[in-house]
Amino acid sequence: MEIKITRPQGTEDVTPKQIYKWHTVERIARETAESFGFHETRIPTFENTNLFLRSVGETTDVVQKEMYTVTAKETQFTLRPEGTAGTIRSMLQNGLLNDALPQKVFYILSCFRHERPQKGRLREFHQFGVEMAGSQGPASDAEIISLAKTILDRAGLQNIALNINSIGCPNCRPKYHATLKSFLSGRIGEMCSTCQTRFDRNPLRVLDCKEKHCQELVADAPSMLDLLCDDCKAHFAQLQSYLDAAHIPYQIDPRIVRGLDYYTKTVFELITKTENGNLTVCGGGRYDNLVEQLGGPSLHAVGFGMGIERVLMLLDSEGVVIPKPTLYDVFVTYMGAHQVEAFSLVQKLRDAGLKADMDHTGRSLKAQFKYANKMGATLTATLGDEEIASGVVKVKNMATKEEQTIALDNIADGIRNMLASSN
Repeated sequence: MEIKITRPQGTEDVTPKQIYKWHTVERIARETAESFGFHETRIPTFENTNLFLRSVGETTDVVQKEMYTVTAKETQFTLRPEGTAGTIRSMLQNGLLNDALPQKVFYILSCFRHERPQKGRLREFHQFGVEMAGSQGPASDAEIISLAKTILDRAGLQNIALNINSIGCPNCRPKYHATLKSFLSGRIGEMCSTCQTRFDRNPLRVLDCKEKHCQELVADAPSMLDLLCDDCKAHFAQLQSYLDAAHIPYQIDPRIVRGLDYYTKTVFELITKTENGNLTVCGGGRYDNLVEQLGGPSLHAVGFGMGIERVLMLLDSEGVVIPKPTLYDVFVTYMGAHQVEAFSLVQKLRDAGLKADMDHTGRSLKAQFKYANKMGATLTATLGDEEIASGVVKVKNMATKEEQTIALDNIADGIRNMLASSN
């Protein structure tokens, strides 16, 4: 068979054979976030392009190389490359930031970036993210780091490390930019064309270059940590105190700058080591100026984004088994011309909250049992001439082969009792 049209490069299908794993990770993330006091929000898949130019930054790889942008009636729209900008825009536009602060929201959404597809990096990928707006203290930074780590711990990942850094604020960053430009001035001619463009407009972005040669040239670049103002220095020290108090291990990595321009002060990554180097599973930090940049009040904020595909990939590589759910509690089988009675029974069981189904293809009774077994049904409930005449159903446990005859009037409770005894 030749398939005429295939999925676009850099995208993936999630079939019923894998979706239960997604549901498990998403459930863990939702429930953990809710236990931390976060509420779910949903935003559009595309936004006005200016939102990302203003927030993410025109010198970032995301804006320069990776955004999917279309023009519709002279208005430019962009498929969201990340979740923070759209979420803050939504919080502003819908008045959430006028309510009691901090506002704490989470989301599960798809993002789009035109990257070279490779393992752990797709053009359409999915994120779990959180944003906390209206809290400036380092305790907020520690809280979202704790939330991210708790999610990964509950999912079962073992080989995750936390790296933290501070990239300063508008008060101390200009001095660092000058120091960094002085360091780069003798090397920039050897660097890639993108870094040469960044040198004047935003030298901090040079440290985020993915080109190996550029990374080697900046390996001994001066550290922002040495030039932090007193406020940023105190904030970073207090963050470490909170992480220590929560017994969350971490390493300070002065090379973390993150790839988006809205970050200030704290930045962090939860990473794992792979044969191709470090892989970031979750990244985030503080962005104290973004709300104001988008037209809102001067309001501090902090958040993170976690790649769902990467979490699933690591769970698989670490051998973490996610239990596959049972498709059916009971599969109704029938003999002869009793398909209507079987259909009625299936509806009755579903109305009672049980997962039930039946054959719709005209299989023989033997083939129905074979299909029920293949689909992993816990029980089968059989209707034949004798059962219908007597007002009963023969229910069989497919694993133990135990069989019971249950009155049709009491079928739902009888099946629940058999399910309970089989667990």
